[in-house]
Parts: sequence; C-alpha cells; structure tokens
Amino acid sequence: MAIITVSRELAALGDETAHELAKRLNYRFVDKQVLEERIKSYGIVGRKLEKYDERKPSFWASLSQDRDDYLHYLKTAVLTEAGQGSSVFIGRGASVIFKNIPGVLSVFLVAPLDIRIERVKSYFHCDVRRARQIIEQSDRDRTGFHQYFFDIAWQHPGNYHLTLNTGHLHPVVCAEIISDLLHQLITEEAESQNTFRLKELMLGQQVKHHILYEKEVPIHFLEASVSEGYVTLYGVANSQSLVEAAVSAAREVVVAGSVQSEIQVVREYSVMP
Repeated sequence: MAIITVSRELAALGDETAHELAKRLNYRFVDKQVLEERIKSYGIVGRKLEKYDERKPSFWASLSQDRDDYLHYLKTAVLTEAGQGSSVFIGRGASVIFKNIPGVLSVFLVAPLDIRIERVKSYFHCDVRRARQIIEQSDRDRTGFHQYFFDIAWQHPGNYHLTLNTGHLHPVVCAEIISDLLHQLITEEAESQNTFRLKELMLGQQVKHHILYEKEVPIHFLEASVSEGYVTLYGVANSQSLVEAAVSAAREVVVAGSVQSEIQVVREYSVMP
C-alpha cells in the first residue's frame, strides 16, 4: 500500500492533478468531502468542523477543547481512510500526519501569482482586485492552519518530496511526473512497511481515544506511541492515580501488547479550557 499527499496553493490545479493521479494509479481519492463525512460520523459537526477546516483559528478558538477534538478526529479520519488502501490525499495536513512514514510521497503544487489571479478571476467571475484578495486570504488561512496545528511552514519546499509549478505544467503532465517518481521511490518493501506502520498509528489513536473520550481520564497533551507491539503513553497528569487509570484503560485496547507510561505527574497542573 502506498500514499500520495497533494498540498497546493489556491488555483494551482491541485484537485485536477490529484484526480488525474488517482485515476491513473487506480488509487482512492480522499478529499475534504470524504474526510468531513468520516469526521461527522464521529459526532464532530457544524461550526466545530467549519471553524478549523484549513483555517487559522482565532485566538480564543485556538485555546478551546474543540481545537483538540478536531485535531484528534482529523488524524483519526486520515489514518482510517489510509487504511482502506492506496490513496491520494489532498490537503487537510495529510503530508504532516504521514511524515516519515515509509511508502508515502508528498507533493506540493504552486503557480505564479499572475496565473493564479487569472484562474481565480475565471472561476469566481471577479476582477483582479477581488481575485488577489481571495488568494491572499486562502494563503493566510492555510499558512495559519499548518503553523498552528502542525508547526510547519506550509509553503516551504523542504517539507515535500516534490514541488511542481502548474503555471507551466498541465495536470496530466504533473500526474505523469508524480506517478513516475512514485514507482522509482516506493518499493514493495516500503509499501509493506507502510501498511504495518499505519496499523501502529491507528492503534495509538484508538488508545488515545479510549483514554480521553470513552474513559474520560484527564491526561493533558496525551499521546500514545506504538512500536513493535509496545505502547508508550506520554502527557501530563495531576496525580499518579490518573496515570494508573490511563495505563489501565490502554490495556483494555492493547490486549496482546505491552503498555508503559512516560506520563509526567505535575501537581495542580491545569490548562485553559
């Protein structure tokens, strides 16, 4: 199983390229709509979902529990969709979620500003001034979304395996280039490792979900790292009894594996709601 993530500037033909790529490779196409439906199935709906979707959150929104819930369910949705088979993901921070996982190729699509403006003018039937405003707002939102949730510079080419300029390349040509690179870089061994690593990451999400959302054990900044059957919990707790409750909850999910804790106990620790 292999995964391609496509990140893009507005009007850089991201959807067109990703669709062509999925069709060429016979991969599943996972976009905003697919992930939204998956997230909604977890009960995250309405304004809570719209508030953070590839947007920079406001100051107060960024401090809310909704933010943490959205990120948790976004990661869960992305990993769940990846587990369905080889896929092309577009946007939604997928390139970061899959970072350093074998069998993943990340691509960034850009285009010169003047070409982007002309495309936006055509699509939205607006003038140059309005088209520029739309592009600038989109760039700010996507920059803020990636900076806040993932702490990366979204437009930095070093975050991707390949950057293509669609101002001069048709989506069909881009798909051919990406497909050729995929076949050169992603070996059968890497695809096998990809499948195995995705199962580990999904198990970590399941453990985290069980502790925080089903058992409601209040561990701050909880993460569950899974490696070769071993689950390690990280985070901050107010008491040792909460650590023990988290470990006990994790063992309900990890039936055949081992659970250990690196959760720090800090008395009277609290975060802003």
